[in-house]
Amino acid sequence: MGNGPFAHSGLLADQSDWQTLEDHHREAGNLASRRGQSIGLDRSAGLAASVHDFGKHDPLFQRRLSGEEIRVDHSTAGAALLMKRAHGAEKMATEVLAYAILGHHAGLPDKDGSDAAMTRRLEQFRDGIPGSVTSAAAVDLAPLLPEISAKIRPGGLAGFDLSVLGRMVFSCLVDADFRDTEAFYDRLENRNRDRDWPSLTAILPDLRARFDAHMAGFTAETDLNRLRAEVLAHIREGAAMPPGLFTLTVPTGGGKTLASLGFALDHAARYGHRRILYAIPYTSIIDQTAATFRELLGDIVLEHHSAIDIEARGPGGIEGRDKARLAMEDWAAPVVVTTNVQLFESLFAARPSRCRKLHNIAGSVIVLDEAQSLPRPLLMPTLRMIDTLATQYGCSVVLCTATQPAFDSRQLKQGLALEGRELAPDPVGLASRLRRARIVRGGVMEDAALIDALRATPQGMVIVNSRKHALDLFRAAQAEGLEGLVHLTTRQYPAHRRRILAEVRARLEAKAPCRLIATSLIEAGVDVDFPKGWRAEAGLDSIVQSAGRVNREGRRPREDSTLTVFEAPGQPVPASLKPLIDAMRSTAGRHDDLLAPAAIRDWFDQVYWTRGVERMGQPMVDAFVFSGRDLGGGHTNFPYRSTAEAYRMIDTLMVPVIIGRDDDARAAIARLNVPDVHSGNLARALQAFTVQIPDRARALLLQNGHARFEAPHLRGDQFCVLQDLTLYHEDSGLRWEDAEYLSADQSLI
Repeated sequence: MGNGPFAHSGLLADQSDWQTLEDHHREAGNLASRRGQSIGLDRSAGLAASVHDFGKHDPLFQRRLSGEEIRVDHSTAGAALLMKRAHGAEKMATEVLAYAILGHHAGLPDKDGSDAAMTRRLEQFRDGIPGSVTSAAAVDLAPLLPEISAKIRPGGLAGFDLSVLGRMVFSCLVDADFRDTEAFYDRLENRNRDRDWPSLTAILPDLRARFDAHMAGFTAETDLNRLRAEVLAHIREGAAMPPGLFTLTVPTGGGKTLASLGFALDHAARYGHRRILYAIPYTSIIDQTAATFRELLGDIVLEHHSAIDIEARGPGGIEGRDKARLAMEDWAAPVVVTTNVQLFESLFAARPSRCRKLHNIAGSVIVLDEAQSLPRPLLMPTLRMIDTLATQYGCSVVLCTATQPAFDSRQLKQGLALEGRELAPDPVGLASRLRRARIVRGGVMEDAALIDALRATPQGMVIVNSRKHALDLFRAAQAEGLEGLVHLTTRQYPAHRRRILAEVRARLEAKAPCRLIATSLIEAGVDVDFPKGWRAEAGLDSIVQSAGRVNREGRRPREDSTLTVFEAPGQPVPASLKPLIDAMRSTAGRHDDLLAPAAIRDWFDQVYWTRGVERMGQPMVDAFVFSGRDLGGGHTNFPYRSTAEAYRMIDTLMVPVIIGRDDDARAAIARLNVPDVHSGNLARALQAFTVQIPDRARALLLQNGHARFEAPHLRGDQFCVLQDLTLYHEDSGLRWEDAEYLSADQSLI
């Protein structure tokens, strides 16, 4: 501590415990430089952090620290300083850093277009910093040029590459700023935090030994298990391939989830990757995948997704939190299990809180499970980000799926270079050897016909495209008195669905009547084995996933194990699904076997070709403009904030409602009123008892008194708890539509 100017105020009026700006800049610069070192951007990150709060030299800001109600822009001065000092090729380099400095509180800005954009802020900047301070500021820009130039590929990729470099510098800067601020207040308040995670390199021998022991526990007594062991061995041998992009094409039931983890462990051990990220498209199965990995690898596995994604609060933006909660801020854990939404929306985000993890994504083995589910409207920026992470930031990315999408299609000229990078042994032959069912066309089938089909089949499943259709069909089947009828839907909370699935598996094993009506959630990594199934028309990728739930363990003759694809008349088809169905019908007209890799490839080719790159987000890539052949000329135009608003993997706003039917749920709800219990811990505990519903539906529940925000004085509008449990049904979950006809003091008849 010492004399001002100061970066952060302390507790003492004489300012003896305040943090000086010189100390903050030095420490933040060192922290940022260390974060940038592993990705080749130590000079850029260190320089940005060492001047990011330069505006705090303004006497007005010092008065603000002393308690005056003064609004001061302190984030522009550092960017203005660098831009003023730059000459020639340095101007382009400093412009990239300027985005990060300008955004270290409010978020990465656009170049133009609003008062918050870079150009306008620099134009309107009022320099209130004493001239003696500005003239004495030491800034060496020359070292920036070599490391920035090394991250830019020639041609049309340069703009996007440079924009990702800006994101990485921003991540290093904001994480260093957060961490130094946190450390200052921790010292001030005698507080200790457990942020220490072991490095992946240090624990890999133990993790691989644990993995080997776990896999040795599987018997090879069946042909299927012997084939799974063969697949695993081949994939692990592929870990010796040079880092970069990989495909892993293994049909459902072939053991690809654990095989991909085995590859990641071996590949990281060979090439020194810093962590393993496993991204899953469905929140409905992330908890079970994380639990499997945690049981196998121990407590070094971090689970992070939207249901437990809570912003930091408190002095200096800091709040006392548990180790896992802290790791969600920067993904410091050795193994992270997350969702595609959390991973990719962070990579395209503008907010500091979401971006501070990006530098820790660099140097990772990233497994994208069910890669075919990457949303098509955002496909091109997503593929470009995957490519940039692999080529420029030391990542190895595994596109893991039973139905490998044509990301290197001849129709998709801006796709990925995947030739020769398949990890599975002979995907075509493997598809044949693992074939356990047939897909047949059923034509038009009304609900009555589906009920008749189930009546004739003691064990069978029907999968439809909407929660409403599933509920209507289930009610109709109930009215017909079908035995062993089960409904599975995201209307039910995860813990309830797990109990239902356990019952389904027990019925199937006991050969008892079991007639399941479900939405597509049953396709997402759910281990069930039905003799027969029916699937409403959808994309071929979904149909193939559904077929993987028929004769999954290969106990029945393939000819008798059928998935019947039917047209559901009178059921609305979402606009996004129509072209996928059309492509499926077209593919079926050319291929007798829809499970063949050639048919799947044909379908993906059609889907991408008919959309065209313009409708798959290519304008979002092209918007990041770098004009000039090298750093010596031209300019940037990076719409960071606009892109963050546009890049949304989930269009429909769904919000959580907590269902307090279980003892564990009620206990966690009661703890919401305990101030010392961290919200992150409670969110994790309540995740298994949460149903995601439309925002409008939750507003109706709140309006009619059927739900309320619990402990709003402590938690804000974060934990919405259902009050009228009569709206939740054991057989069909939360029927929020019923609330429309009830006032707060009525109950269902």
